[in-house]
Amino acid sequence: MAEIKDPENTIIITLDGGEVVIELLPDIAPKHCERMKELARSGAYDGVVFHRVIDGFMAQTGDVKFGNQNKDFELRRAGTGGSDLPDLPAEFSGIPHDRGTLGAARSMNPNSANSQFFINFADNHFLNRQYTVYGRVISGMDAVDKITRGEPPMYPDAMISMKVAADA
Repeated sequence: MAEIKDPENTIIITLDGGEVVIELLPDIAPKHCERMKELARSGAYDGVVFHRVIDGFMAQTGDVKFGNQNKDFELRRAGTGGSDLPDLPAEFSGIPHDRGTLGAARSMNPNSANSQFFINFADNHFLNRQYTVYGRVISGMDAVDKITRGEPPMYPDAMISMKVAADA
């Protein structure tokens, strides 16, 4: 596991394929980082599937309403829901969408991000300044690379748990 410099702004996601450690970027996107920590601390992300996984592009998850395989799961609707919290305003920056960065998923409305996010498999610079970047994988990208592909995958992988490192 990578060295954790700031446990309060580090997320640990447990997948079947291993642990993924994400360093959040609160100086770049404070509202998105706070939302992820709030939902992680409530357990909202535990059991949520990766509903949209495109080889060479990204793995998307975080639909806490329809994507939780342990509660009210509806695979065909996964990706259409969010949390009960209000949507977030865009926090675009010059941070590029490089391999391993965390981006906020949203609808066409730039201010519609809520709970869903994606991890880039590749450098996806065409997304720069259009989707909020608010973290980067500092270890465990090999586990991300193993996530089952599909839109949605027939048997999707899920986040077994998501924790803030300060609480782990």
